[in-house]
Amino acid sequence: MTQWLLRSMTELSSRKWISRLTGRFAQSPASRRFIPRFARMYGIRVEEAEKRLDEYSTLNEFFTRRLKPGMRIVHEDTDAVVSPVDALITGCGPIKAGTILNVKGQDYTVEELLNRSPRVENYKNGYYIVLYLSPTDYHRIHTPVGGTIVEREHVPGKVYPVNDFGLRNMRRVLSRNERLITYIRHAHAETAVVKVGAMNVSSIKYVEPLHNKVEKGEELAYFEFGSTVVLLTEEDTFTPRDDLQAGLKVKVGEKLGILLEK
Repeated sequence: MTQWLLRSMTELSSRKWISRLTGRFAQSPASRRFIPRFARMYGIRVEEAEKRLDEYSTLNEFFTRRLKPGMRIVHEDTDAVVSPVDALITGCGPIKAGTILNVKGQDYTVEELLNRSPRVENYKNGYYIVLYLSPTDYHRIHTPVGGTIVEREHVPGKVYPVNDFGLRNMRRVLSRNERLITYIRHAHAETAVVKVGAMNVSSIKYVEPLHNKVEKGEELAYFEFGSTVVLLTEEDTFTPRDDLQAGLKVKVGEKLGILLEK
């Protein structure tokens, strides 16, 4: 009964107007006084932020903060795939005939995650990594590889929570929520960066100005409140590092594995 009630409440709170209302408050000057409390509550490492707490004019500005130079080191190997975010890995492994298996007890298809893109065929036997950002984490998203952005797609959707409760109890959250999908072509492989919106996220935004040539580790986008990034690599193009597994905490720029020639 309790689980049913929580699921029903979550369904109601997934309405976009509620998320917009929350986002509007977070962007208002009135939210500024909540910044110190928010930072304490979530144990945010404020010493990493590029500005002092009293220099942020809204809660949203603090939440989408940049870090001081040098706070994240991007792995230098040319063929390294690096983490685009500070996050907890909640699932990873080979994609089996187009199916991403057992992400918190649920299976997903690449077809639904990529909104039936013609590019789906390239990823049906590739590799996936699901990265969850909690409110504690730094919320800017960086490029996992260098190369050329060959396509961007916005997929409208819900704003269900993508935390442990949401992934376990809400039906197919990763493929029902709003998504921004970026396809990056490296020298010999393509990587899909799927940015998944979440409850109380007013938007996912690209860093401007947009440009198609990117260096590994540069800013790509940012979340307003916690969410998830799913990385997909093409078939026979990726070898994960030996200890890559669910439950591992990673930072922006940390090596996840290497890209191979097809």
